[in-house]
Amino acid sequence: MSETVPVANSVSKFWSELPYHRRWLIDQADGLMDFFQYRAINPKGGFYDLDDSGNPLPAKNPVRGIHASARMVHCFSIAYLLGRPGAGDLIDHGMNFLWNGHRDQKNGGYAWSMNDDGPADGAKQGYGHAFVLLAASSAKTVGHPLADRMLADITEILETKFWEEKHGAIAEEFNADWSPIDGGLYRGQNSNMHLTEALMAAYEATGEDNYLRKAESIADLIIRRSAGSHGFRVAEHFDTNWTVNKDYYHPDEMFRPAGTTPGHALEWARLTLQLWVLGDKKQDWMPEAAKNLFVQAISLGWDKEKGGFFYTLDWNDRPAKTNKLWWPMCEAAGAAHFINQHLPADPFYEDSYRLIWSTIANRFIDHKNAGWHEELTEDLVPAHTLFPGKGDIYHALQACLIPIFPATGSLTKVITEAEGRF
Repeated sequence: MSETVPVANSVSKFWSELPYHRRWLIDQADGLMDFFQYRAINPKGGFYDLDDSGNPLPAKNPVRGIHASARMVHCFSIAYLLGRPGAGDLIDHGMNFLWNGHRDQKNGGYAWSMNDDGPADGAKQGYGHAFVLLAASSAKTVGHPLADRMLADITEILETKFWEEKHGAIAEEFNADWSPIDGGLYRGQNSNMHLTEALMAAYEATGEDNYLRKAESIADLIIRRSAGSHGFRVAEHFDTNWTVNKDYYHPDEMFRPAGTTPGHALEWARLTLQLWVLGDKKQDWMPEAAKNLFVQAISLGWDKEKGGFFYTLDWNDRPAKTNKLWWPMCEAAGAAHFINQHLPADPFYEDSYRLIWSTIANRFIDHKNAGWHEELTEDLVPAHTLFPGKGDIYHALQACLIPIFPATGSLTKVITEAEGRF
């Protein structure tokens, strides 16, 4: 059996249906929650970034990004719904820091990062605000007392400060006082992609159609129109008219990588199918788009010699950043599962699912220290050029749990509906 390339093997049964595989996934989810739950809380607010061994990265005044706190709220809301003891303390801790720390009580909105003295970076980023919406929506599903206030607040900010109705997507970033950054000329798919995820969660939590309409609008812009016209390569960077900027470069390639990113195509493949289901399958372009996104990401982005996804490709489909990150693997696993559940006509997707999890098990899970390696070299050796340690549970936890539940919505929704039967 090939360990580097998915092959068509006439799969008779999905791994996600096998009791052993499901137990294995739950064990991996438990390991991740053990790693973060008992180590990550910073008593001064927010959460520590952890090193490989699970200790806080050394810093006298650590900077806490808004996305990290919001993702912890989301993930431990999932844990709480599963019945994990102690998860509520992390939800409380994260929600209080978002509301009383990151929230700008003078100008409105939420600061990008905080340290012990206040805002380290007071900019208002669409990416960060998307995760605040996700955190508030997830916290609402567990009945957190701050959830409704935060949900109303972040919804108003997104509507009045970020949303551009003429394009059907959000602007990217502002200074603390809402003046434009760099003339306000940049638009990005990454913040809009994560907002799509959050809008679906908000729709599920509230039943308000406006959230769903906005999610469908973003997907139509970025996937149907933009990616669809570029061979289902997901462009990252745009100007104010949402024209692709293929020459864009930013030194922070963690959040704004140059070229195209196979991992985002995989993430969109899952989100597009999830959105299709939530919208009662009325958007008939979505299933085919999801398949094309997945196949294109595997065809162009998978390292056929060594395994793993190259982080970025240039616009000639050549590997650019050749390091292998954990989150594209996670998104590939979730996307393959969604395709298997809704469009199970081709064994290629199940073969891909098995290859992806086998590579994760052998290369990305840290069997010595626990947790997952967030970055490997091209040769699949642990490295730290983009990520200094283990700072995030979000991608890996969702990858472990998505295949256990019906592929019909956000984890908070499907876990609630499962009522403990999984």
